[in-house]
Amino acid sequence: MEALKATGLSKRYVWSGGSNQALKEVTLSVPTGSILGLIGRNGAGKTTFLRIASTSLLPTDGSMQILGHDVVDDSVAVRERIAVIPQESRPFYWMNPRELIYYFLTMRGHTKADARTRADEALAELGLTEYAGTLVSRLSGGLRRRAMVAMVMASDAEMVFLDEPTTGLDPLARRSVWEAIRKAAKANRTIFLTTHYLDEADALSNRIAILEKGKLLAEGPREAITAKVKHPYRVVVSDGFSRSELERYGEPIWLENRWLLLTGEREAREISKMALERGAKLSLAPVSLEDIFMQIVGKDISVDEAEADEGA
Repeated sequence: MEALKATGLSKRYVWSGGSNQALKEVTLSVPTGSILGLIGRNGAGKTTFLRIASTSLLPTDGSMQILGHDVVDDSVAVRERIAVIPQESRPFYWMNPRELIYYFLTMRGHTKADARTRADEALAELGLTEYAGTLVSRLSGGLRRRAMVAMVMASDAEMVFLDEPTTGLDPLARRSVWEAIRKAAKANRTIFLTTHYLDEADALSNRIAILEKGKLLAEGPREAITAKVKHPYRVVVSDGFSRSELERYGEPIWLENRWLLLTGEREAREISKMALERGAKLSLAPVSLEDIFMQIVGKDISVDEAEADEGA
């Protein structure tokens, strides 16, 4: 069964004096047990898509099914099978992390004993055991975010939606979240991840979807998307080459004190040989997800879209 299936999904926000087409006929399929990384610039439509998938927003046109249930006609069944961390969510300040997870699980139907066991396991997995009894109001923003991740990961939800789950976390804390996500996927749970950290999407996702101005520009396994881009290799080379010379081999980009050349396999070998002959420092690798995003979208992911759907 497909965990998520969207067909011609559209969302149009209308207000006095204007409107914004946040999603434009998006068709997307996510197999059960996948980790899908939905990436895009701010305002690309990621949060709108997640809100529709989690039954908190109605689409304008098209349809979506979650685990075989329509998000509009059968929203109750969808909610019973999913867990969500919206980007703007905040935990209850008057609880501690252990209580937060415990009450969340009991509300989902877990027994008290099972909820206690799952809560302690999730706290340990996310490195929160020492903060289990500390009021949320006294925790840092990063610890609160990890507590929210622990809460949904402790559940038995078949599909988990994570909207920017590691925003504000230090590198070590991000790694603990990553491991929890990988563990959930190994248990055949489906993870829907929106993130603007391309290294995070690259490290976690076995499928990638790229949104730009509400349109789905690419979707599929990472390898399949890489195979579609014009330049599948990246060469970083120090001085010793001019822009005009590198342009004969691909797309050169100046990075302060060195060149990044997006190029093909044969051209990469030629440039590597020339660099060695000239004594220039060089590194060669397949393109990163950031390189792929720039080739497909034509802009860096850090550049905001002017008409942000979240602002609508």
